Amino acid sequence: MGWTFFCESADLAVECARIAGMLELELSPHVTSRPFSEVVNARGDAAVLATRAPTAEELATISRRGGRTPLALLGDFTRAAGVASDLGIPCCNETRALMATLAILELGLDRPWTATHRALSGPDRRRFESVLGGTVTEPGRSGARWTPGDASMVRLVDGERSALVGEARDAAAALLALRSAWNDARPTMPTVEGLDPRAVLDVILGPARLLSDPASKAALSAYDVPLPTEEMCASPSRAASEAARIGFPVRIALASPDLRVWDHPDLVADGVDNAARVRDVFRQMMTLAEGRGEAARALGVTVSATTSSRALLRLDVRSIEAGLVVATLGFADPHGLAADDSTDLVLPCTLDALESAILRLRGHALLLGDVPRLRRAHIESLGDALLRIAAFVDDWRAEVVRVRVEPLAVLVGGRVEVREACVEVSDAFARSVESMG
Repeated sequence: MGWTFFCESADLAVECARIAGMLELELSPHVTSRPFSEVVNARGDAAVLATRAPTAEELATISRRGGRTPLALLGDFTRAAGVASDLGIPCCNETRALMATLAILELGLDRPWTATHRALSGPDRRRFESVLGGTVTEPGRSGARWTPGDASMVRLVDGERSALVGEARDAAAALLALRSAWNDARPTMPTVEGLDPRAVLDVILGPARLLSDPASKAALSAYDVPLPTEEMCASPSRAASEAARIGFPVRIALASPDLRVWDHPDLVADGVDNAARVRDVFRQMMTLAEGRGEAARALGVTVSATTSSRALLRLDVRSIEAGLVVATLGFADPHGLAADDSTDLVLPCTLDALESAILRLRGHALLLGDVPRLRRAHIESLGDALLRIAAFVDDWRAEVVRVRVEPLAVLVGGRVEVREACVEVSDAFARSVESMG
């Protein structure tokens, strides 16, 4: 039956058909402006070449369509490629690499990246190793081998079967796409023991709206999301009293459903070290809030212990289908925000997949560090927090549009804490009332 091929450009379709002919691949091209929509209805194996990035929802639909569906995304679509790999979809960024991927998949090998490449020339072996990192051979994993082909191409041989794959660099890029998309066993969405749904429902019940930081944390606390020890205070004297109880220095942040500290950094003060200063900061924040607009509501302030962070992250989590959420993870410091240093990942995932996603961040060294013990502690703590937030979003996917956290502080020592959160509630409750009427 061969491959059904979807492409946005006739010229690209012709080019891919030419390459497929060289590799003896059976390819049926279709030129369309909606490749991601049309591939879902294609029968059997299909491939997509596109010049725009697919959404996480489109990728989730493709991942469950049945049949193999490798992608080539032409452009700077690193984040989309990461989500595709998380969902088990091989994704590369060149036409030749896509055709090489199809040729490798034709053989139906288990873990083709384990095939030995000793028979190749020195330059070709180095091309494999530069793309895949070190040696790609795992003794005992596969009996397949790479051999020189015609016209500077390489061939993958498995017993009596073989496939011409293309040039060594294209074959290596295809192997990288296949290995990145390989999932031994994707974990299922975790469940939280002893969860009382009424505790969440009491907070989120109502019209479509953005919850304040205290209300958002109240909803998340039912899932044991790591939160700082803090108190909501509606008066200067109460704030000073709670600060003394928690222990100085403290962090004071405005509590408002309309004003977010990530948009108004002057509405948070860290390191406040005495009761008199706490009262002054309270009054100053109330005055600042009043100046931000008549519609801006100020509920008071939250008082929490000052903690030392190794990195400040921003997190945006939303559901893409039952059992799957997509999270945008990036740095929340000024440099990270200016550089838009962020990536997308699909949850739930393994700790190894989470580490791979973190490594897509340009500033990952600031987050993970060089000490293996602390590196693993950071990944485990971050992974636990992400999975708990993901479970919340998945359980309430009809009622909750998204959860935004900024910052998610990675503390010295490995723990994490949600310093500011915002749960966006949908109109599900209003629609439910209308349907009953």
